[in-house]
Amino acid sequence: MCVALPGLAISTDTGQLTGEGLEGFYRAGRRVLSQCQVRVAGREPLAVQARTTAADRARFVAVVRASPGPGSGPDPDVIVERIRHADGTERITLHSAATRPLRLPVEVALGTDLADLGAIASGRAGPELPASVHDSGLRWSSAVGGASVTAEPPPSDALASAGLLRWELELPPGGTAGLELRVRLDGAGPVRAVGRASTSPLASARATGDHPALEPLLHTSIDDLQSLLLRDPAHPTDTHLAAGAPWRCGLAPADALAAARMALPLGTRLAAGTLRTLARTQHRGDTTQSGMIPGPRRDAGPHLPAGCTGTEATLLFPALLEEAFRWGLSRQETEDLLPTAERCLGWLQKTVGEGTYLGDPQPGGPARCETQSHAHRAAVLGAELLDAFGRPGGEALRQWARELRTAFRADFWVEDRGGGRPAAARAPDGRLVPHLGATAAHLLDTGLLGGGQQAPGLLDRVQTEQLARLLGGPAMDSGWGLRGLSTKEAGHNPFGHRTGAVRVHETAVAVAGLAAAGYEKEAGSLLRGLVAAAEAFGYRLPEMFAGEQRTEGSVPLPHPAACRPAATAAAAGVLLLSALAGIRPDAPAGTVTLRPVRSSPLGEIGLTGLRIAGAPFSVRVSRLGLAMVEEAAEGLQLGS
Repeated sequence: MCVALPGLAISTDTGQLTGEGLEGFYRAGRRVLSQCQVRVAGREPLAVQARTTAADRARFVAVVRASPGPGSGPDPDVIVERIRHADGTERITLHSAATRPLRLPVEVALGTDLADLGAIASGRAGPELPASVHDSGLRWSSAVGGASVTAEPPPSDALASAGLLRWELELPPGGTAGLELRVRLDGAGPVRAVGRASTSPLASARATGDHPALEPLLHTSIDDLQSLLLRDPAHPTDTHLAAGAPWRCGLAPADALAAARMALPLGTRLAAGTLRTLARTQHRGDTTQSGMIPGPRRDAGPHLPAGCTGTEATLLFPALLEEAFRWGLSRQETEDLLPTAERCLGWLQKTVGEGTYLGDPQPGGPARCETQSHAHRAAVLGAELLDAFGRPGGEALRQWARELRTAFRADFWVEDRGGGRPAAARAPDGRLVPHLGATAAHLLDTGLLGGGQQAPGLLDRVQTEQLARLLGGPAMDSGWGLRGLSTKEAGHNPFGHRTGAVRVHETAVAVAGLAAAGYEKEAGSLLRGLVAAAEAFGYRLPEMFAGEQRTEGSVPLPHPAACRPAATAAAAGVLLLSALAGIRPDAPAGTVTLRPVRSSPLGEIGLTGLRIAGAPFSVRVSRLGLAMVEEAAEGLQLGS
């Protein structure tokens, strides 16, 4: 998979695009080329290697025995290298190892159906379209538009009826020759990926240290985030993240906000662009939805009805704005977005009304534990934000948050012989949904206040300790990360996207929350498991993978429906490593507090090129768990 949105290329490990399944080049969700098959000297090269070299490109290597005559031996003497870019270009290079000059006929068979990705995925792609000769290549057209492939150098022959381009390439002994193909959708220029521009909103941070995964994990995480960046078409200076490729290449508000929040150590520009983009979607007027940021329903598995990602996005908005302000978002930018945050908080207060809990997906629906956690964090951080700008309403939010904490600790706790656990949800009639799942990790994600202080959470100290023990136990910790549902629960399925699969976002939230609460043993185990999974996936973490138990010599099993790259999974890599250093900035106060993980689960770690208060920030944590700032903005002081 090569991604540089709006461009996307999906290939098998042979490098040949045959039109089967999802194979092809895509632009903005439409397949512009489904076939690209190379033949050299009348035969198909034998594939020997395929690998992703960056988020937006892949390299395929194949070999051909091209020298004529019986004395040439069995060894291949031509290497065929294909470099495929998500921007719609492919460079095909032939390297000769023959001792005599070669004159090789090269054919490239091309075709497309111009089908929509959704139609292809559901098996409704149309037939292949007829081609016509166009410029130095071929062109196809249909009712939905057209696409063309141009070649450099121009082919010696183009056969439209067969979709063939032909060349005669001359290779001297030990020499090379090549050609480049460029596929374009009619009316669209070359793909200009936001993340590949010099104006990318993400800092190019680096990680060093004892563990060999540190550097490639952070590098690949940032590379994947860059590949998923999109611009708001009406406001091109504002960027946000698509949810993931190939299935979710558009804006998903909750995922975009969650990923931008985890990526705050790379700077506040992505957060600002995401917040401005979503502010323009907020419901206005005098309706029950006024103040809400819309979002689609999300399946929650067999135990609960589908939830509303709009609820999550609305609650994430003020939390992200407050934390971005702490990381260095300017006072003016924050103040410009504050009215939207106030409307989000107003929607929360109006929806809860005289009650205590927030129903999801609608008022009167089940009160999910993670939704109460999001609402509590929004109230606490929102109150902090309102106070910082002299706006009214902070005390009312704090009062409701205090009432919610008191009620939640009594109403949501399921007592059992093992010490109890938080319920997954509470029905409107008071009945508890008692199963233990990864969504409970959000109870540990309390948020960051001024002065480097961790915000209070919904659980008390004893309940937090019990939750930490449960998340670190074998029923939840698969050895690769946090299972979506405990193995002790009915309906557990290691491939269930909400009933047992490891979801990278929730595992990262658990690691950061456990570390911040002081439960370093449990945090370290989940962290090491997820880092091992990242190594197995070539450091490009999917959004989820099977929650099979890790054993000696095993590898994590991919999930067939997972996006890879995915915004929250890529941003999780940033959160995991920054959590090891325990960075808690308060840019308005000119301070940064460090609370490193003392047990140093990955050994010594150094992070350079992060951003606080708009300036580079670098920190190193020793094997003894001692943190030292190596670079910071002028005037930024180390807090206590």
